[in-house]
Amino acid sequence: MAEKLTDIELTGIILEETKPRTLGGDPSSVLLQEDDIETGRGTLRVAVQGDRSKAAIITYHDIGLNHVTNFQGFFSYGDMQPILRHFCVYHINAPGQHDGALPLMQRQEIGDPKAPVNFTIVEVDASNGCATTTLAATASLDNISNQETGDTVGLTPQLNMNTEPHDDPAMPLVKGADKRYHFPSMDELSEMILPVLQFYGIKHFIGFGMGAGANILTRFALNHPEKVDALALVNCTASVSGWTEWGWQKLNTWYLKSGSMTGFTEDYLLWHWFGQKTVDQNYDLVRMYRDTMKHINPHNLALFIESYTKRTALAVHRDLPKLGVKSTPGKNTGARALDCDVLLMAGDNSPHLDAMVDMNSRIDPSKTSWMKISDCGGMPLEEAPEKVCDAFRLFLQGLGYVPFMSQTKIMESRSAASRASLLGAGGGGRGSITGTTHQTPVVQEQEAEC
Repeated sequence: MAEKLTDIELTGIILEETKPRTLGGDPSSVLLQEDDIETGRGTLRVAVQGDRSKAAIITYHDIGLNHVTNFQGFFSYGDMQPILRHFCVYHINAPGQHDGALPLMQRQEIGDPKAPVNFTIVEVDASNGCATTTLAATASLDNISNQETGDTVGLTPQLNMNTEPHDDPAMPLVKGADKRYHFPSMDELSEMILPVLQFYGIKHFIGFGMGAGANILTRFALNHPEKVDALALVNCTASVSGWTEWGWQKLNTWYLKSGSMTGFTEDYLLWHWFGQKTVDQNYDLVRMYRDTMKHINPHNLALFIESYTKRTALAVHRDLPKLGVKSTPGKNTGARALDCDVLLMAGDNSPHLDAMVDMNSRIDPSKTSWMKISDCGGMPLEEAPEKVCDAFRLFLQGLGYVPFMSQTKIMESRSAASRASLLGAGGGGRGSITGTTHQTPVVQEQEAEC
């Protein structure tokens, strides 16, 4: 005999619409200011997070990203807040890579019409096309002032300022002005960090970089070891680009310079950031980053990718004595070694895992901490922020920073937040998640006892 089914009335069930994952809108992410710092090779947008009287952490992003898409989620993570109380974070954006950036070539053309520019004016004889007089001049878009006579020659906005000969040989040629913006090389990008340090009065810092940004910070540490206390590097590549990478990036830059972000370039950037496994499995995260590509300036990104593709190899090797030569490390080796402590991190499914293993083989093992994060792709800052946070905290404690932070309290706070999310407390469960993962309460530091 079949059992009689009874009607059950469901009560106390609240349906909530799941909100899309985002990087912005997190109240714990406080940017005190954003500054545009002029350098000899372009303008850097720097976002400052924290108290500037604290020790400095400088971040540098990967290609296709900026300080918001690369680091905001991680530095807004709950477990990072006790660490940030001891530091001020300076997020450096490569030229033209911040949100809302104008094309770098366009910015060069629409410059201040009053800004002085040095020109060389060549007068040409119309009969034979030969140059007759050469005058040095200081000019703006409004006028050219002859340094010898003081006379003024008016210019129109349509003046051809290229170095190529004009069709009319009777018109003066203007040399020395180039409308094209020459994007800095990787070495030049690393040297552009010096004006940032001078602007904020930073004497030394801890570097935190990913991909191309990690390569730039490493170059700076090699050239200015006295200014770098430590480096935390994710997906850092020490070698030059291979033929496969060169071919893919050549196609990407060709598409990007056409002024559009194609599906081909989107797929490559997602693979570059996450790896194929994460792209196939973490749909929510991939969709969020696919949406952020709409805010990237394609032309500026093409210039950054070109610079990264043309990178030279990092001349860094383990500073060990030669075989059969009795010497202390650092002597008689001819090697160029990193003098600071280095934390290397990569996911076990990262497309750059082999490059990180090669990077680890080049650094002094006594100063290197190598961490391969399990169940993680190419962006551990977003895929496993709690593991990166724990590794970074222990790394800092080994350097003498944040010595009184209790791991027990962090784990207790994380467990409490997990239970609260399961019970639907603290903002409605999964639907209220923003940033990388669910936010944990701020952990109170354990004060030193007298």
